[in-house]
Order: sequence, then structure tokens, then C-alpha cells
Amino acid sequence: MKVAYVFSSTNSQKILNNMIIPQLEGGHHGAEVAGMFFFMDNAFFLLEGSKMGERLQTLHEKTGMLLMACDQCAIERGIDKKLVPGASIGCFPNLYAALGGAGVDQVITL
Repeated sequence: MKVAYVFSSTNSQKILNNMIIPQLEGGHHGAEVAGMFFFMDNAFFLLEGSKMGERLQTLHEKTGMLLMACDQCAIERGIDKKLVPGASIGCFPNLYAALGGAGVDQVITL
């Protein structure tokens, strides 16, 4: 199964940091992750120099998964030019285009 995650809630950090990332790093997540999209303050997860950003970048380099922050969220927070090298910014049309051919079976919003 191939999934994509949309991180929009305030609980996203705990779920991503304590569950999803360790499972992906350990190779036992149970699904292939095609991409992750980050809204509001969750865009900070992709900040260059942060531990979570570095872990996500490593996973991106290993798997090729999409890492994208909401463009308006990143710009409003002044981090649009400070994301990890593998991350991009965009809106839903960019997300659809980037994941369109990935064969995503499920989109999960957390």
C-alpha cells in the first residue's frame, strides 16, 4: 500500500516524531510513503538545521518521498527559504501534480 500524509493538527509532532519517523527509519511502517504535506506551524518540521528536518531529509534521500510545506504557511512564518534541501513549498495543485503518478492508495490527515 502506498500512502501520503497531510499534517495539519497540533498533535502531528508527537505522532510523526514518536511513531511514523521511527517506523520508517526501522523499515517497519507497513506502507510505502509517497509524500508528506505540512500545514500551519507543522511547516517548521521541515526547517533546515532541526532534528526532525534532518530526519525527514534523510528519509527523503533514502526513499524519494515528497516533502512539501504549504506555501502560504511557510511564507507567513518566514521559513520558505530555510527548508531542508529535499523539501519544497506549494499548494494543493502542486501537491496533486507531484503525487499524481505515484499511485497513492490512501491519503491520511493527522
